[in-house]
Amino acid sequence: MNIEQLYKYCQTKKGVTETFPFDNTTLVFKVLGKMFLLTSLKSWEEGEPAINLKCDPIKAETLRANYQSIIPGYHMSKKHWNTLQLNQGDLDTPLVLSLIDHSYDLVVEGLPKKLRDSLTR
Repeated sequence: MNIEQLYKYCQTKKGVTETFPFDNTTLVFKVLGKMFLLTSLKSWEEGEPAINLKCDPIKAETLRANYQSIIPGYHMSKKHWNTLQLNQGDLDTPLVLSLIDHSYDLVVEGLPKKLRDSLTR
């Protein structure tokens, strides 16, 4: 997966916006104002692509145990966020996309009903 594929995939999701709230290199994707994916553009340029994704705590632990490339979220809540190191070789694109979906879905589930309903219209 490259940064363009990541960008295009995230943009296909309903209610998604992109921002740079922290600095000019940390790209954040939000659904209705809530973060579901962060990535450093600098890390991609340096050949160390990584993304931070929200994750169910139990699933997060299981993923970390099964994949060397999945570690507790860098600069995030270690309980609720994972960092996926995309150049380690043990994460295929379908898995990464499913984890992006999981992160997006978790954030949507946490939104007030009125906001969730706005995504289905």
